[in-house]
Amino acid sequence: ISSRSPLSSPVVNHLQQIRGGASSLNMSAERPFETWTFDKHCETMAWSPAPEAALTAVSAADGAVDDADLVIVGVFAPAKDEDETKEETEDDEEKEMDPIVFTGKAKELDEALGGALTDLAAENSKAFQNGGAAGTMTPAARIVVDGKAKRYVLLGFGAEDPKKGVESTTLMKAGGAVASACHDQKKVGSASVLLPSRIGGDAALTDFSTAFHSNLYADNRYRTGKKVELKAEDVKAVQLFCEGEVSSEAASAIAKGANLAKGVSLTKDIVNAPHNVLNSESLADTAKRIAEESGGSITCEILGKEECEARGMGAYLGVARGSETEPQFIHLTYKPKEGDIKKKVGIVGKGLLFDTGGYNIKTAMMELMKFDCGGAAAVLGAARAVGDIQPEGVEAHFVVAACENMINARAVVPSDILTASNGKTIEVLNTDAEGRLTLADALVFADKECGCEKIIELSTLTGACMISLGKKVCGVWTDDDDLAEDLADVSKVTGDKSWRMPLEKEYAEELKSKIADMTNLGGRYGGAITAALFLTEFVSKKKPYAHIDIAGPVWDDKTGATGFGAKLVTEWVSRQGK
Repeated sequence: ISSRSPLSSPVVNHLQQIRGGASSLNMSAERPFETWTFDKHCETMAWSPAPEAALTAVSAADGAVDDADLVIVGVFAPAKDEDETKEETEDDEEKEMDPIVFTGKAKELDEALGGALTDLAAENSKAFQNGGAAGTMTPAARIVVDGKAKRYVLLGFGAEDPKKGVESTTLMKAGGAVASACHDQKKVGSASVLLPSRIGGDAALTDFSTAFHSNLYADNRYRTGKKVELKAEDVKAVQLFCEGEVSSEAASAIAKGANLAKGVSLTKDIVNAPHNVLNSESLADTAKRIAEESGGSITCEILGKEECEARGMGAYLGVARGSETEPQFIHLTYKPKEGDIKKKVGIVGKGLLFDTGGYNIKTAMMELMKFDCGGAAAVLGAARAVGDIQPEGVEAHFVVAACENMINARAVVPSDILTASNGKTIEVLNTDAEGRLTLADALVFADKECGCEKIIELSTLTGACMISLGKKVCGVWTDDDDLAEDLADVSKVTGDKSWRMPLEKEYAEELKSKIADMTNLGGRYGGAITAALFLTEFVSKKKPYAHIDIAGPVWDDKTGATGFGAKLVTEWVSRQGK
């Protein structure tokens, strides 16, 4: 049976065993997941299955809101007085809160329950702040209705602002909170969510669905027995109740969110995967699977060492020489099945499956260096989402030069001079500045061979960016103001936070080499800027290009991979054809 068969993937088999659907695992004969053998590297990476809970939307006028085990009632906090001073805002915790005013279906439900929702809000007013922070929830109140005990929870949507409207990030926080409630409230088979008035358009449903499905992600591929944690495993159905009419496209809007969440899930899977599973060949296998499952909208091309050598990709191959597996230059092309192509864009991701630092070996954080493929993960996760969502009017090229930065007799050493595919020569001063070498040839490919009109590139490139912006915000370097503005707006809509950084040309002096065209490393200060300047040497000067350093937000020390970048790339690509 093919390793890509949904009935034979290691993680699904493992879940079947846990649920009693297969015989117990014989540890002496079988492994709980695909990995290498002593003589052979791993050739495939399992994907985490999508959550099973079905999310639907109906009009509140067409159904019984409380016909579920868990009933979640969304509320806006009372609007703040426009004349309220900063000092008064800071003293919110000490002053008495204005009570929540239930309206519409929420008011009817509260009255039917004898004011139980009003009491729930009052009892938790201080901690809940009457829903003043989006995504906050009250504890569950158990109420017996018609002889059946049900749980009721209030969900905050922040302060209502008719002028501003409800932001995407608010809806995502709410969707994530509902997913968490479905998991935390055990033995719940069904849940209903009554959304506040003014929420229910297709875009809102997509945002809610994206966060809901994303927050049900659980990576159990490398766990066994009681260590396996399934999110909201008892919940089979979650129904959203909207005040007013529900669009005929509501189901498609929810499906779009679920597909975007699948892309985020794959991004997390790639970053979470250990190096004994994920290498250049198993990542290439993942790319092939993305194309296979796209319904024909995505084609996959994998360039091997001969094809890369023929193109003169000496910078990429110089790093790849240290890898156990052969270089795999991944090129996925998305084209809509119908309509004209308005824009051809390139998305390049750094694909270092593990980074030891090479001969300039790392002395700290090496156990985290599996996340050095975060850029590639975001790009491939977005490709999966784009293949499912199928935006119109745009041709997108997803490019990853996949390899590892390891140490062996063939690996690049400090002082080597490499020649990139655009003919520029690079003196390697430090083998731990390897990502930019692989990206150099990937950028030339997207620019020259694919003919992309705009290019964005994502990479976990520098610790300097992490020091500057921390672990929640990525840095954006570009000379193109329109591209910068577009990316800033996409960042705001998707919640993948970004900040534009200076591309100071004077710092390019630090990249001068005594014997080659340039070096791969600048001085001690401004390392994130000199890295960005290095990359601009491999894209046509007149072409809009942005370097996005995601080293900080790609990983969370408590939860692991964050999936950062997949939503940002998917949204950016989708906009290009409009």
